[in-house]
Amino acid sequence: MPLALLALAIGAFGIGTTEFVIMGLLPEVAGDFGVSIPTAGYLVTGYALGVMFGAPLMTVLGTKISRKRMLMLLMGLFVVGNLLSALAPTFGLMLAGRVVASLAHGAFFGIGSVVAADLVAPDKRAGAISLMFTGLTVANVVGVPLGTLVGQSVGWRVTFGIVAALGVVGLLGVAKLVPDMPKPAGVRLRHELAALKNVQVILAMAMTVLGFGGVFAAITYIAPMVTHVTGFADGSVTWLLVLFGLGMVGGNLVGGTYADRALMPMLYVSLGALAAVLALFTLTAHDKIAAAVTITLVGALGFATVPPLQKRVLDHAHGAPTLASALNIGAFNLGNALSAWLGGLVIAAGFGYTAPNWVGAVLAAAALALAVLSSGLERRERATGTPVAGGIPAERPTAVTH
Repeated sequence: MPLALLALAIGAFGIGTTEFVIMGLLPEVAGDFGVSIPTAGYLVTGYALGVMFGAPLMTVLGTKISRKRMLMLLMGLFVVGNLLSALAPTFGLMLAGRVVASLAHGAFFGIGSVVAADLVAPDKRAGAISLMFTGLTVANVVGVPLGTLVGQSVGWRVTFGIVAALGVVGLLGVAKLVPDMPKPAGVRLRHELAALKNVQVILAMAMTVLGFGGVFAAITYIAPMVTHVTGFADGSVTWLLVLFGLGMVGGNLVGGTYADRALMPMLYVSLGALAAVLALFTLTAHDKIAAAVTITLVGALGFATVPPLQKRVLDHAHGAPTLASALNIGAFNLGNALSAWLGGLVIAAGFGYTAPNWVGAVLAAAALALAVLSSGLERRERATGTPVAGGIPAERPTAVTH
């Protein structure tokens, strides 16, 4: 695998850290600014919304420049946003910093996925994408716990300062290691938008929303569930999230490996197993060891779907993949927001802290149903030779210097 993937993984590590570390630092941030915890929660919501809207916006703005230059600009934006968060004198400016940093998130992963796939042979594309996403998964094992510890011990501003420094390292890595990959000739915004007319692209994005939504339906409310139902101490939540992160790392790598061999079977297995494990979580949540194992499996099975879904979007939007790839990253965050809302509804309705697991199981099962539908449509298209949706012109190949 090209060394350039390391630079992309470093950028992904910084982005993953800043996205999730705020959840462990909300009390400290709220206390410093004199706001309530729910108000401080806007720092999480604002970031997620920024990713959703920033992914297409930044991708469209980057259609006129090379992908390498756009990746560098995105990392620069990420650095500025985190520095603003670290130095913000008011809560409003802190929120603005979070939104600025989030604008880089979706487009970086979207464009980065295209670059990673273009750096390797066609039969290694999912593996390359998974290596880039390894930075995001490792952030949940190393970056988030360490960032939380530093923030609680020294101050949350120091944490965001360190994250900004990681962004600088990522920017320099992209500048040094990623080869010059000029924007393919003949590509226009209308070509990128045309990819969204492809039924398979839309189905892949819907699978992303539902599949990853299933994961976050359970994980969003993991703290009250394991402390009130399982009986863990408050201090154990961090280490349980480390187990979740370890599962994410393993699942991401396995998903990338097997997606290159058998993409749809990989999706069938991971989504089906995820639905089953989430349903069982309502039972295993009552035992400490079983709950810890289940949390690890949820992370593994959830992230095993990421490389195949991202690759499927790239495969079916092959003529203009950049916008579709970035939008699929936004779909992950849409799934997070949707599942957190649905999970909160069932808890508020009095069904208990394990109820979001059932929500997650239903969402994952729905994603599996869409995968079966998608595969059926694809087989019909091959049999009849009739495309499900109108095609889009392919990009003219460009030379890539490794």
